[in-house]
Amino acid sequence: MSNTQPPTHPVIDGLADFFAHSMRTPILRRPDEYGMAYEDVFFPSLDGVALEGWFIPADSDRLVICNHFMPGNRYGYPGHLEPWTGFGGFEVNFLPQYKALHDAGYNVLAYDLRNHGRSDAGNGGLVGIGLLEYRDVIGSLRYAKTRGHMKTALLSVCLGCNSTMVAMNRHPEEFTHIQALLAHQPVSARPFVERASENAGIANGPELFDAASRRRTGFGIDELSPIEHAKAVTVPTLVVQVHDDVLTKPSDVQTIYDNIAAKDKKLFWIEGTSRRFDGYNYFSEKPELMLDWFATHIG
Repeated sequence: MSNTQPPTHPVIDGLADFFAHSMRTPILRRPDEYGMAYEDVFFPSLDGVALEGWFIPADSDRLVICNHFMPGNRYGYPGHLEPWTGFGGFEVNFLPQYKALHDAGYNVLAYDLRNHGRSDAGNGGLVGIGLLEYRDVIGSLRYAKTRGHMKTALLSVCLGCNSTMVAMNRHPEEFTHIQALLAHQPVSARPFVERASENAGIANGPELFDAASRRRTGFGIDELSPIEHAKAVTVPTLVVQVHDDVLTKPSDVQTIYDNIAAKDKKLFWIEGTSRRFDGYNYFSEKPELMLDWFATHIG
């Protein structure tokens, strides 16, 4: 076996570090600031990692379980503050989205994935872009059942969406009661790396990233994708994505969508921006599509 180290590049190494470890960000807002009573809740992931979240009760038998993107948390992302301004310099705030759901009569469970927000560290702090975090999705489903029998839908975002698709593939029996999924900006590592490589003029970026990722986490670049796992998604699914997202490529989301097995599915492109993080604010600013999807499928 050769002792020669594979070539590296600082841009690719920085990207590999981010994918491997993400970063924790603070929870700056809470539901009571928007007039919603809530409970701080905590529950175990499938493998025992302690997860924290909010349960926002409504007088109904309908529930939406919400998770988040990397490196955000259940509140959103403090991108208007240093040192977190690198994704556009603006805040992502999920609380108006939860308010819209609550006002429409839905109970809301929002939680932090492992290694994010206030949930515990898991897997030595490593991120699996869904390959580890799928256990958290299952933990949230099991916890939700302790709140009573409810018609349940999922609003799964980016890292959380990948995690949901992996969970559906590995443990379909956990999802038999799920009536709908809103899949918000699922993502594969390869197009992210290709975009970054193009911008930095790196000809062999994906190959360098594959080696760098394997050194950090053991996961190769094409494992970090929900494309194959999407074939296990059979519940009615709405996929939402910023079309001109400069961090990825629309072909990736189109492929994920095409692989979704559900007969009842829809792909909605967010137009008018190239900033991925604008997409995360979309339903806080324009909740109508979200509310219509859930109303159609869980009443």
